Amino acid sequence: MHRGLFITGTGTGVGKTVVTAGIVRCLKDKGMDAVPVKPVQTGGAVVNKSMVSPDLIFCLSAAGMETSDPDMALMAPYIYTPACSPHLAGRIKGQYPNISHIKTCVEALLSSCDMVVVEGAGGVMVPLNEHSTMLDLMKILCFPVILVARTGLGTINHSLLSIQALRAAGLKVLGIVFNEVDPGSPEDEFIRKNNIETIGRLGDVHVLGHVTHFAGLCPTREDLWRQFEKDMTGMKKILKGAKRK
Repeated sequence: MHRGLFITGTGTGVGKTVVTAGIVRCLKDKGMDAVPVKPVQTGGAVVNKSMVSPDLIFCLSAAGMETSDPDMALMAPYIYTPACSPHLAGRIKGQYPNISHIKTCVEALLSSCDMVVVEGAGGVMVPLNEHSTMLDLMKILCFPVILVARTGLGTINHSLLSIQALRAAGLKVLGIVFNEVDPGSPEDEFIRKNNIETIGRLGDVHVLGHVTHFAGLCPTREDLWRQFEKDMTGMKKILKGAKRK
């Protein structure tokens, strides 16, 4: 079985964490023991004198999950203080993310849960070290991929290039989720709607959802997650894709 999903984006700031958290919540609501994973976090935070992954904490809070310190270390094996590319953060710290170690952490989690939902850092071609990219990690894990994209001007090029790179690497693109990361305006609504239709058609990709913009994101806002479930019209396909043999 795949027993996992990989959430990547067309770039930084497209809302991968919200989509990851929402998918984990939905899977758990359907009786699946799903676990979020943030293998590489830059822009880490210090809580109680320990470095933590804000993205992972958001996902765990959204799903109402509590976990042990050893499992937290498996879910977020590499956390860096600078909010920059993983390869640069690794160079500064003197410790690059190691793909083999990330795979070992994921396999350890899968020994005690149904599936993992892995959130990448940045976009598809973000470098992890001086030689490997996020795409190389995706190839090693070999999970179906969900691409998260903006709806605004410029997203067609970013999205189609990302889809092309994923497929060229032999990865299964389960679909794309469009995320309204800013409120937009009535004047550009026709552009955003056409971008979604154009990417779906030219990319020959399933549109799994179109997530409503929310100001002041909070992982415990139930109204946010109720709306997310309505927006994610492709959840059945996501569940099937994660479990398919």
